Amino acid sequence: MLYWALMFLVVALVAAVFGFGGIASTATGIAQVLFVIAIIMFAVSLFAGFMRRNR
Repeated sequence: MLYWALMFLVVALVAAVFGFGGIASTATGIAQVLFVIAIIMFAVSLFAGFMRRNR
């Protein structure tokens, strides 16, 4: 998931350099959403791992 977030960020940066504002804005939004989802999934996985060790 983080890989895709970074790829969309790279696409946004390249689009911004070449002046494609709409594409850059959309790619940045997608990258932010994917990053937040990845962070949430990491936190849930970490919490589940701690709960599993305690049993």
